[in-house]
Amino acid sequence: MTRGNGTGVLRAVVVGGGLTGLSGAYYLKKECERLGVPLRLTVVDAARSPGGKIDTLRKDGFVIERGPDSFLARKLPMWELAKNLGLEDELTGTNPEAKKTYILKGGQLHPMPPGLVLGIPTDWASFLKSGLVSEAGKLTASLDFVTPARPSAAEPGRPEADDESLGDFLTRRLGREVLEHIAEPLLAGIYAGDTFELSLQSTFPQFRQAELEHGSLIRGMAASLRAQAAPSPLPERLRGTMFLTFRRGLGSLVEALERELAGSLTTGVRVDAIGKARAEGDDKFTYALRLSNGETLEADAVLLAVPNGEIASLLSPHDSRVGELGRTPYVSVANVILGLKAEDAPRQLDGSGFVVSRAEGRFITAATWTSAKWLHTAPRDKLLIRSYVGRAGREEWQQMDDEEIVRRVRSDLREVMGLTAEPEFAYVTRLPQSMPQYRVGHLGLLRDVRESMARTLPGVWIAGAGLEGVGLPDCIRQGRDAAAQMAKRAAEALLASQ
Repeated sequence: MTRGNGTGVLRAVVVGGGLTGLSGAYYLKKECERLGVPLRLTVVDAARSPGGKIDTLRKDGFVIERGPDSFLARKLPMWELAKNLGLEDELTGTNPEAKKTYILKGGQLHPMPPGLVLGIPTDWASFLKSGLVSEAGKLTASLDFVTPARPSAAEPGRPEADDESLGDFLTRRLGREVLEHIAEPLLAGIYAGDTFELSLQSTFPQFRQAELEHGSLIRGMAASLRAQAAPSPLPERLRGTMFLTFRRGLGSLVEALERELAGSLTTGVRVDAIGKARAEGDDKFTYALRLSNGETLEADAVLLAVPNGEIASLLSPHDSRVGELGRTPYVSVANVILGLKAEDAPRQLDGSGFVVSRAEGRFITAATWTSAKWLHTAPRDKLLIRSYVGRAGREEWQQMDDEEIVRRVRSDLREVMGLTAEPEFAYVTRLPQSMPQYRVGHLGLLRDVRESMARTLPGVWIAGAGLEGVGLPDCIRQGRDAAAQMAKRAAEALLASQ
């Protein structure tokens, strides 16, 4: 909002209709209402429908997620948004009878040892009984209790100076076996990445904090587990579960946000360029967004909630530092959903599924026994299994057609689970360039980019999975925080003009 636009209205444009952009737009609308800032809001998304990777299919009693399927219950921005949207009662946790998770090693499914916290063993007695790690590997992991913490090189408030790869850190604290057979299948699956390329500070900074505070990763994560036992703001029925989702799927959240933003959404249109001009009679800038349909949007505030490459393309003409975000690697992944008869299950599905380490050389990276983990997702007499394909360095599936992908997935499920039945249906969802890979030093780059943008592009914000967390609550938090800054800046401008 500037005196130069002559209207007294904040003209805000959100680019990107995924969860980050929709959340940012929703919170901007609410915050402007609270602060008394008149708002003209436009959300532009190149896709035909908003929601980004969220893609819920409801069919014949099935609730099928073709994109993300859940979120961490301990990350509260999702619950807070659901509550604001009146969806709190729609939230549901995992099946309490399916708490086991398996790890594939040597072609066999091994139950995950109790007490794992993000792949770190905290129940030492259970860990010692596990067949996932050899006696020598367990001895190496035990050295974590006596190995001094590496001194911190970070300056106050700048943890990026203390960065290293996730793989190097875990090998240093627990040894290669624990990394390869327990931690990597669980943690790298979140990012579909190579742990020796992923930034520790950008993925799991709590590991380094545990080492520094407790002198031991294991002791530190055990302490964090005890801390999690503190009272939760979540309703009683939602406690005691690691993951949450919505009974009618994550699409419920997108639909609710669409209703809140009715009249502000423009889909199927891409932003091709962003121009900058100084507002007449003011020391602030206005922005002109040129759209693929030939139109131009004038804006006082812009939120870019798109992949890093698109951010770099649109903003690097004004700030070369932002262009460095375009070098962020992305990995392509896919998922394959099979629907079967419940009687076709070759074994009791007594858990949520299994994860697969790189060392196994399998086509799939994990499989979720969806109908066992989430009871609302399939009729009682049906079975729903979702398998994951693709990770850093293993993206050959992109050259295959859907039929070949399904064949390869079924081959793995047959060998691992003994599943031989012909599925009643199969859905393949391709998610090209969907998993950002935070490299060592990512936080420092992001800090530098934002400091530079504050000088060269005042009134422009960036947010999204490529920046500060790939989880759905992380995306919501980024959109919400950007919205708060946008509204605050507009309120200050309004006050100054009066």
